[in-house]
Amino acid sequence: MSLSEIAVKGFIIGLFVASPMGPINMLCIQRTLNRGCKHGFATGIGAMLSDLTYALITLIGVAMVSDFLAKHKTTIQLVGSIILFFFGFGVFRSNPLKGWTPTMKVEETRYMKDFISSFLLTFSNVAIILVFITLYARFQFNPLAEGSVSLIVGMISIALGALLWWTFITLLVSRLRKYFNRRGLIMLNRIVGTILMILGAGGIITAIV
Repeated sequence: MSLSEIAVKGFIIGLFVASPMGPINMLCIQRTLNRGCKHGFATGIGAMLSDLTYALITLIGVAMVSDFLAKHKTTIQLVGSIILFFFGFGVFRSNPLKGWTPTMKVEETRYMKDFISSFLLTFSNVAIILVFITLYARFQFNPLAEGSVSLIVGMISIALGALLWWTFITLLVSRLRKYFNRRGLIMLNRIVGTILMILGAGGIITAIV
């Protein structure tokens, strides 16, 4: 696998790990609406570093069973693609607005506190490892097996993908604060879910054919 291929796949993985509208995304949006863009971005950076930690942990685990993965490459891709499809379906149908109160008064905090709280909240979600395993299987992503340079490129690309998402969501919410509504959040979640389902369906077809 070339470095450019690793970079592209890592970027896509980082983007899709960050984008589903879960509690951290809603926390980022809420802080952006109530405190400003910088507070939302600090929240996103905390989540990104937590995801990056789990991305590395998952890669190390995958490397330990590399022989098994090589022998069952097609089966693993098929199973991973099926899981990705249903994960996207779950994202599509989920309600990102549960517990969301954009007009709620919040106490002003420092950026570091926003960062740390976001990191700890994201890190508490151990299930993210399953998401990484699914995406790694779908994209056949294992830069650790290619050497240290490939690993560094892979980790940086995952970070950049996540960083793009947090930059996008905080700037979007900040710029459209006056027009930001619940319908827009639901639509954004459905778009992300649809893309994940398309990727999963494509992987299923590729594995079968």
